[in-house]
Amino acid sequence: MSIQQSLQAISQQALANLYLVSGQEKYLIEEVKKAFMNRLNVQEDDLNFAAFDGEEVDMQIVLEEIQASPFFGDYRLVFLEHPYFLTSDKRAIEEEQLKQLIHYFQQPNESTIFVLFADYPKLDERKKVTKALKKNAKIIDVQYLKENEVRQYFQHFLENEGMTFPREVLEYFLKQCDFQLSRVIQEYQKLHLFLGEDNQVSKNDIDRLIPKTLEQNIFELSQYILHHQTNSALQLFHDLSIQNEEPIKLIAILVGQFRLLIQVKYLMKQGYQQGNIADMLKIHTYRVKLAMQEVRKYQMHDLLHLFDQLVELDYQIKSGQVEKNFAFQMYLLKNC
Repeated sequence: MSIQQSLQAISQQALANLYLVSGQEKYLIEEVKKAFMNRLNVQEDDLNFAAFDGEEVDMQIVLEEIQASPFFGDYRLVFLEHPYFLTSDKRAIEEEQLKQLIHYFQQPNESTIFVLFADYPKLDERKKVTKALKKNAKIIDVQYLKENEVRQYFQHFLENEGMTFPREVLEYFLKQCDFQLSRVIQEYQKLHLFLGEDNQVSKNDIDRLIPKTLEQNIFELSQYILHHQTNSALQLFHDLSIQNEEPIKLIAILVGQFRLLIQVKYLMKQGYQQGNIADMLKIHTYRVKLAMQEVRKYQMHDLLHLFDQLVELDYQIKSGQVEKNFAFQMYLLKNC
């Protein structure tokens, strides 16, 4: 079931008593929350609504809340975020509380709508509590959407907003947002705020109002290194230095970028496709797509050499052997 179908089901169909909302797309998580609250007509301060953070609350309080009767209404709505006990997290939860949760999942309170928001890349499917929940709950998938899904979702969103993006501008905008739905909506709202009643958006508007993230700048820097564009690499480093970005921080992100390229190169050699690689590495499919396009041009030993040099540079700076800004520039000069 797509997220649009899930939201429609919450609004129009009979509600279940137990839901598992699984995934990390923040915008969709908030949309699911709003759908439940609108359907049951509750506000945050309503007596028939409660929200808990599983990493902070005593689970006994949650157990009491979900088994309580509603106040002058048909249902209570209870949200539980970060249910860490569904993962391989080693934090302790009392055995008796775990048993009570499993029993509740098997026989939920008919006057409570209990929604667990598991914003984790992976659940521990071996645990009895996870098995019990997945067997008895309605599951709503809020994982990161694929490129075409983000495009379709945002086009529908624009129709409702009465806004128009020319096709090439739409693609440019989505790429600037790395096809991450939460950022797409956030940056759209910024555009809409600045453009006001003007419902036409241009590439110039996007360049003017949507700055690149640090991660996007580092991806660009990695491309300059791989393509031997020394002047562009040095200029970008200079621009980031003006923004008070520390070389150590840049190196850490750059190490992560080259690690990703190496992992993608290896998995491609093993015959894995874009979707499989994204699932295995627990990252957005668009990042994998960009990495796959890049690594086809290079040998593994070239990527490993650049990675090893960065790790060595990081050690030299942290151990005080070299001056950080000079050493980073020398790395760029040597490898571009």
